[in-house]
Amino acid sequence: MSQTTRAAICREPGRPWEIAELDLDEPGPNEVRIKFHAAGLCHSDDHIQKGDAQMRFPVVGGHEGAGVVDAVGADVTRVAVGDHVVCSFIPACGACRYCSTGRQNLCDEGKNAATGMFADGTFRFHHEGEDLGGLCVLGTFSQYAVVSEWSCITIGQDIPFEVAALVGCGVPTGWGSAVYAAGVRAGQTVVIYGAGGVGSNAVQGARFAGAKNVVVVDPVEFKRDMAGVFGATHTFADAKEAHDFVVETTWGELADHAIITVGILHDEVIANAIDIVGKSGQVTITAVGNGSVNTHPGPLIGYQRRVQGAIFGGCNPLYDVPRLLGLYRSGDLKLDELITRRYRLEEVNQGYEDMLSGKNIRGVILHEH
Repeated sequence: MSQTTRAAICREPGRPWEIAELDLDEPGPNEVRIKFHAAGLCHSDDHIQKGDAQMRFPVVGGHEGAGVVDAVGADVTRVAVGDHVVCSFIPACGACRYCSTGRQNLCDEGKNAATGMFADGTFRFHHEGEDLGGLCVLGTFSQYAVVSEWSCITIGQDIPFEVAALVGCGVPTGWGSAVYAAGVRAGQTVVIYGAGGVGSNAVQGARFAGAKNVVVVDPVEFKRDMAGVFGATHTFADAKEAHDFVVETTWGELADHAIITVGILHDEVIANAIDIVGKSGQVTITAVGNGSVNTHPGPLIGYQRRVQGAIFGGCNPLYDVPRLLGLYRSGDLKLDELITRRYRLEEVNQGYEDMLSGKNIRGVILHEH
């Protein structure tokens, strides 16, 4: 038996999102059906739609989402019908080599993210006889979705769905890029390139970790202004101004960390980040794109600089999502302020236009039921 659901799908790279009525299978063993109430408009979905990243098409968009467990399959133990949940875009099975050693962001259950296919080789979304995968085996741009229980994290019913959705990807990715992947410590100088949905949370993480100088580089005035709300101490429109400031304020020692969270990674921002960190400094790359580390090894060796990639900010979703929501409850983490605009599902393309034009820190789809 199956039910229908309205969803935003992309049929092929470069084609706009379109709304379709899909058939949705019942949940199988270790699977749950979620009634989504909110979904975040993350830049990663736009990369998929533009063809910048590998993905099987057609695909149901969305990998940030929160809602209510509507049904459960056999052997499900993590959640129950009626639970409020947020979906982690990287599952956490809790048993693989990486989960069992405190690296849930590398969970083996994430292996089918690019296909949207379940471990048994099947799909849960269907349209006119064709199988559709969900982005990261989720598909939160759908009113309902069947997902693995390993992708679900129970949250308190006091947390707004639109806030919870962002803690499935953008918030921990940015926060963790500063706190875990970079390892920012009290008194340090941190430079963050890009102050969108991920970068804003890198700012919050760096500030909460005790950084003395949290320097943001972003060409968009609105994002620089918002960076101040999230804890940036200094903001600049271009990299040279930021570099000159860091040289002056550190008496030539340069920054301890550079964190790259731009919308599209490119060679120039990587080069700028390497140049702005001093001895034993680290460049943490969280952005997606085609940038490469084109630098002579001398500056890396002589200054003992490091370049580190990061996924999910190095966070452990089962631990860090509740932890971050606890900081939100106590007023130590700003999440409501991340949401610039709210959209209906039919407005998904407008939401991404607004993001690309620099109008949003984060847009959110509110599902209608």
